[in-house]
Amino acid sequence: MTYGALALVVVAVAAVVAVACAVRVRPSWRWWTGVALVALILIVLTAVFDSVMIAADLYRYEEAALSGLRIGVAPVEDFAWPLAAALLLPATWELLGSRRPPQADPGTGGSP
Repeated sequence: MTYGALALVVVAVAAVVAVACAVRVRPSWRWWTGVALVALILIVLTAVFDSVMIAADLYRYEEAALSGLRIGVAPVEDFAWPLAAALLLPATWELLGSRRPPQADPGTGGSP
């Protein structure tokens, strides 16, 4: 299996969970903006630090399993992980949070 194929599977799973969150929880545009901002920050950090670590020869990839596309010296496949994390973690949090029992209405004085 190539790095790209594995990355595609991981991002696809994250996208399915994000779509489930969008349908079930219907988060606000502010939530989606936050997710996009986090994804952008994680991608920039990945570009910088992966390039530094690869240039320092801290780790290597099997070249035959890469697409050949690079950002800096980081293979494009490396950017799937921050994208998947930025989608999957907040979407999972929202989906699990939607299972909380309803809170008592403070105006009624009773329990739910």
